[in-house]
Amino acid sequence: MAPSAAAPEERNFELELTHVSDYEFRVKFDWPHVPDLLLDEPAPLGRENGPNASRLLAAAVANCLSASLLFCLNKTHAAAQGLTTRVRGTYTRNAKGRLRIGGVEVTIAVQVDHAQQPRLERCTHLFEDFCVITQSVRQGIPIKVRVEDAAGALLYEA
Repeated sequence: MAPSAAAPEERNFELELTHVSDYEFRVKFDWPHVPDLLLDEPAPLGRENGPNASRLLAAAVANCLSASLLFCLNKTHAAAQGLTTRVRGTYTRNAKGRLRIGGVEVTIAVQVDHAQQPRLERCTHLFEDFCVITQSVRQGIPIKVRVEDAAGALLYEA
């Protein structure tokens, strides 16, 4: 059954993080063929043995935008001859002095054949709206948090 306009399509994905040591966590993805990913915090907290959450968020935004632009170019038969994306995250402090991501700047350098420039221009007006991550982050994502003990008893919920 196709999703109706009143009931948006909803699909789930799941990841599992397991504490390894110190501030290292191993992420297991819900795709069995994808290798685990090691996350860590920057020094002095961690040992930088993997990206931290801030870097993953920035990479997710940059990847989604890049893939969205590439999809549009491929759809319009204006294949990119080269595409490189740079992303810069900025930390700021909130009123309580807590560290937060204050912004993310993404620069996509794309090369297409000169004859395809009109198609590239069309895509630059469309691709952002189709980027799931960027649009979700911009709007704010509802986050539900639960903390349970080893037996599954609820300790905290927000």
